[in-house]
Amino acid sequence: MKFEEMGLMSGKKLMLLPGTCCDWQTNFGSVISKLSEKYHLICVNYDGFDGSKEIFPDIITVTEKIEKYIIDNHGGRVDGAIGSSLGSSFVGQLIQRKNIHIDHGIFGSPDLDQSGKLFAKLQSMLIVPLLAGFSGNEKKRKRSKKLLMKIFLMSDETAEKFITCFEKFNPKSIRNEYYTDLVTYLEDDINVEHTKAHFIYANKMGKKYLKRYKKYFHNPDIREFNMQHEQWLFGEEEYATPVLDVIDEFMESSI
Repeated sequence: MKFEEMGLMSGKKLMLLPGTCCDWQTNFGSVISKLSEKYHLICVNYDGFDGSKEIFPDIITVTEKIEKYIIDNHGGRVDGAIGSSLGSSFVGQLIQRKNIHIDHGIFGSPDLDQSGKLFAKLQSMLIVPLLAGFSGNEKKRKRSKKLLMKIFLMSDETAEKFITCFEKFNPKSIRNEYYTDLVTYLEDDINVEHTKAHFIYANKMGKKYLKRYKKYFHNPDIREFNMQHEQWLFGEEEYATPVLDVIDEFMESSI
């Protein structure tokens, strides 16, 4: 795993945790400069997604490594942690395990899917080959790009950036990340003293996700945006600016 620290080193500490099959450079690349102006950023790339030959093991093993880094380097505490999509699973685990302390857990429009091992295996068999084989030949690459542009409303340039990111990673790491996320559960009604759970709710995902946020966390602070899943990270200022403003509000709010 790799941890990189940057930004306003005297500012509040904000950890960035990327989503499925991604590194922080791609996932947060469009907003990193803005966040760096205000926060001491701790950017994380997991095993298998950090440029090394390591294979992503499982959600809990990686969570333990994040905890160790925060304990060893930051006294076991950060002011905030924001997870993009699957990265939110790490935020949830870090909060409920209570081995470190996070004042503000920020969840970036996550699915928070959970399932049994059989269904997780079947789902992985369907989804992982798509993620691992996004590029393939030129024809498949163009088809994948059109799919990203249609579903996530990405620009051509942004879709190209994400496909280039996906093709860097070992399919074993992608499979382990996807599968173990599904079978690693969050508790219901998580409520940790002096920690607040904040959600960026992209309403174009659907209301079932809103119900999950309220199920897993006690009295969460949910902010609704008329956008698709993580659209604020795709380089369009009209979506990024309001979310960045809300993140500032989260980080300044009382617990």
